[in-house]
Amino acid sequence: MSVAELLDRDATGIAAAIAAGEASAAELAEAALARIAARNPVLNAFTDVTAARARARAVALDAARARGAALPPLAGAPVAAKNLFDIAGLATRAGSRINRDHPPATTDATAVARLEAAGGLLLGALNMGEYAYDFTGENAHDGASRNPHDTGRMTGGSSGGSGGAVAGGMAAVALGSDTNGSIRVPAAFCGTFGLKPTYGRLSRAGAFPFVASLDHVGPLARSVRDLAAVFDALAGPDAADPACTRRAAEPVGQGFEAGIAGLRIARLGGWFARHRMAESDAALDLACAALGVTAEAALPEAERARGAAFLITMAEAGELHLPRLRARAAEFDPAVRDRLIAGALLPAAWVQAAQRFRRWFAQQAEAVFRDHDVLLAPATPMAAPPLGTQSVTLDGVEMPLRPNIGLYTQPISFIGLPVVAVPVWPGTLPMGVQVIAAPWREDVALRVARALEARGVARAPVAPFGA
Repeated sequence: MSVAELLDRDATGIAAAIAAGEASAAELAEAALARIAARNPVLNAFTDVTAARARARAVALDAARARGAALPPLAGAPVAAKNLFDIAGLATRAGSRINRDHPPATTDATAVARLEAAGGLLLGALNMGEYAYDFTGENAHDGASRNPHDTGRMTGGSSGGSGGAVAGGMAAVALGSDTNGSIRVPAAFCGTFGLKPTYGRLSRAGAFPFVASLDHVGPLARSVRDLAAVFDALAGPDAADPACTRRAAEPVGQGFEAGIAGLRIARLGGWFARHRMAESDAALDLACAALGVTAEAALPEAERARGAAFLITMAEAGELHLPRLRARAAEFDPAVRDRLIAGALLPAAWVQAAQRFRRWFAQQAEAVFRDHDVLLAPATPMAAPPLGTQSVTLDGVEMPLRPNIGLYTQPISFIGLPVVAVPVWPGTLPMGVQVIAAPWREDVALRVARALEARGVARAPVAPFGA
């Protein structure tokens, strides 16, 4: 197998090949950089490439192997990070025009540092929606990231470059962020696995904020074992993020293959059975059939939860960006600017009501998890739409596309539940299914995701470039 062919393996598979001497980390780094040079002009996933850093890390890993030292679990795997993560030497763009005037970061975000410590070769920073306020992957300043499975279609957002880089074979793992669905939507549209952990589980230190009470960080990858390996690498307390849990890390790398015997799994009905297209139904049906799921559960008032999530998102983001809006409003994407201004003008009483409802909704979810261990739901109502699409017809009603991509992700992140997005293929394009667990039970969600992968229902192939 050539070094270029090794790039299509998952991260743990690449690391195993390097540990076995099938290739050196330096060879892998050069092949990955060459692939980015060839593919990124079409896919527009990377905004910055850190070639010197990747090469230096590869040399260090090869030297360690030559000395007989034990290699870290992801040694030599090509990785990248959404450009809202601080990367030493780069200005942290967060998808904006304004931020690129900032001085370069002097230190790495915690997640970047921990991923590199686990052996990843950091190849660069990835395209994203402006200030993460996006579900499409269409950036007004850096251009749209393009879906590797059909370059005329969206990657989804706001971690669009992360989804495109993994599905396009340019990175085996990419870090993303998820406030209302920004890991799960690109995973669904691009056909990758994605993990949105429990709120507070992974450190956000050094990641440019969007909505502090909703922001999560996590990986997109080509396999469940990669999600587990990256989760273990990133987990653990971090005093630099006040929202990060003080719980000791709870590794999942040895348990994700445990199977689903004894787990109580149900599909979500109600709100999660409305407004979707046939391919979304088909993907969920395939997942349920593979797992033998016949039970159905409901999250009461999920529609209202989505509305409350919108209010909190707008209010917190509007307040965060108010100084920039006052000083440099013309440099925002107008669509993002207008939503931020609207958020800054929301009555405080509305936001307080949304927060009170949030506590109630979390209690309803807690009750549901007394009867079920895992809930299955669609990730998006549709497969990746063509670039530039403005509206979509759902249940016979024409709706604006952008806000309605997140119909099924927003109620879940609203209360910080852990979710694995798995890519199912009911047709020629992937559809995402959310595997949702109770707080702090990423291990259970990963077990179910792995069962779907083992049964051949969920898979994340690298897209054939140029097809």
